[in-house]
Amino acid sequence: MTNLAHAAWFNDPALKRVFALLNADGGEGRVVGGAVRNSLMGLDVSDIDVATSLTPDVVIERAKAVGIKAVPTGVEHGTVTLVIDRKPFEVTTLRADVETDGRRAKVAFSTDWQTDAERRDLTINALYVDEHGEVVDLVGGLADLEKRNIRFIGDAATRISEDYLRVLRFFRFFAYYGSGRPDADGLRACAAARSKLQTLSAERVWSEMRKLLSADDPGRALLWMRTVGTLTEILPETEKWGIDAIPALVATEQALGWKPDPLLRLASIVPPDAARLAAMAERLKFANAEAAFFKTWANAAPVNDEISAAAFERLLYRNGAEGIVTRIKLALAVARGKAEDDMKEMARSARLNKLLDHAKRWVKPAFPVNGTDVMAKGIPSGRQVGETLSTLENQWVEENFSSDRAALLARLDGLTK
Repeated sequence: MTNLAHAAWFNDPALKRVFALLNADGGEGRVVGGAVRNSLMGLDVSDIDVATSLTPDVVIERAKAVGIKAVPTGVEHGTVTLVIDRKPFEVTTLRADVETDGRRAKVAFSTDWQTDAERRDLTINALYVDEHGEVVDLVGGLADLEKRNIRFIGDAATRISEDYLRVLRFFRFFAYYGSGRPDADGLRACAAARSKLQTLSAERVWSEMRKLLSADDPGRALLWMRTVGTLTEILPETEKWGIDAIPALVATEQALGWKPDPLLRLASIVPPDAARLAAMAERLKFANAEAAFFKTWANAAPVNDEISAAAFERLLYRNGAEGIVTRIKLALAVARGKAEDDMKEMARSARLNKLLDHAKRWVKPAFPVNGTDVMAKGIPSGRQVGETLSTLENQWVEENFSSDRAALLARLDGLTK
């Protein structure tokens, strides 16, 4: 049997206390899900979730008896969070689905591990580890994990009908853990259920897509999403723009040490159209910072890679660096994607890389004159102050910020006469 008893995370004293709490007096607890999957794949383990045959009230009662903090984070669904040494452990009672509508499920508590496993989504997510470190596989997850096969438990269409978000989870887990071609039954079921994605909350959809776009390389998953129509269903902006930029962007990230950025990757597959991007941000309920990213990018001026340093400084001052950086990164990825067979694109890549470094290091110079200085010259507060200040600032920018405060104040005398 497969055993994880020697894994560092498994030997955490805090987890041992959780096992001791749950396994006393006829109860049982097993680690389930991501910690097991990642450990078997040699990946980092962060959150540790535990399934138990005990009901939430019994878990809380036992925790209080031994001085362990128990937080009823989702008691109606069987979940209690135990906090030990500042580490949270989500402990959830074994469950069986009583009723599902594609968005949420009504559950009944159970003591049947097989039933609990079979109600989960994917085989690789339904592996358990008991208190001795033995891996318990009730649905064929170990074989799928070895093949890096992402497969729904039982009938794919049935699993999806229980929660339509599983369509996106199928592709997300394929992006992170899959290999080769996705499971055929899963693809067919996802294609058949794609219109049901419209019944989900925008927050759930975007949360899942953000995670998918954060994978080391989401390219293959996006390709299959486009093939079966799910990508167009949730991101119609990509329909004519396509996803062809993703491979070169991922390669550039890896070559230049950029951290995977889901927003930059999304920008590479949607058109830089401010109105459409604003509508997309509203539809998917982006956070304010996310919506601002796309607005800033769409409104930023395009960058000519042969621009002079002085002109680039002016461009940065008038546009801000953030949107310019995004435009340069996307252009650099495209150029690098063509550079292997094109000397001109290789030279363009070098110029864009230099501009990118410049933009990242750029600090906006402070305009040394303000409205108080203008009013001190006898102009009353109001629109004329702003217009005069704007004229002077434009002159200062066009001179590449060379005039100091004294020179600008002297020039102000001429503007206010």
